[in-house]
Amino acid sequence: MPNRDYQNQRRDYSAPGLSKTQLNPSPFVQFTQWMEEAIASPIQDATAMSLATVDASGQPHNRIVLLKETTPNGFVFYTHYDSAKGHEVDQNQKAALLFFWPELERQIRIEGTLTKVSQETSKAYFESRPRDSQLAALSSNQSHEVASRAALENTFEHNAQKYTGQAIPHPKHWGGYCLQPNKFEFWQGRPNRLHDRFIYTPNENATLWAIQRLSP
Repeated sequence: MPNRDYQNQRRDYSAPGLSKTQLNPSPFVQFTQWMEEAIASPIQDATAMSLATVDASGQPHNRIVLLKETTPNGFVFYTHYDSAKGHEVDQNQKAALLFFWPELERQIRIEGTLTKVSQETSKAYFESRPRDSQLAALSSNQSHEVASRAALENTFEHNAQKYTGQAIPHPKHWGGYCLQPNKFEFWQGRPNRLHDRFIYTPNENATLWAIQRLSP
């Protein structure tokens, strides 16, 4: 690998400060407020989030997925259950999400446990997707080796022809996960790297959340 020096790649932060009194007592409400601000801003793909999982050997894995819904239980995204991430979740249900919005100088970290949503919920969302997205989910054996790009496109075209004039069936291997959180961290960039960081952790009954400021 060639030597490269990125030590001078930096910028300062100038956003207004974040205080404990500004935070909503509910991290879910606080998350929604920040998400709505991100969606209203020029940010593209504000709902994109990094999903971290760990396999049976303890090796972490990370990728970007899209948040599709927030519920009282947590944060929902959809994928192939037979994918690499699906197998990792089968081995270890603990996971973490990260939203990073550099334009707002903000990030949100969320940790918790993943469970599958119901088949009915997955089917309803699948049927709401654009037809080509449905065909892609049906045609892709995600994370498994494919002979070529042409082979993938041929499978897609085969399915498109097969279901001409028909509804695309919901693949049983495709569906949603919900991350039920047990920890939130809200981060606001500040000048001189003295960032504002606050964590929410639940009490014993998970009905209230304690908020603590962390040193940056």
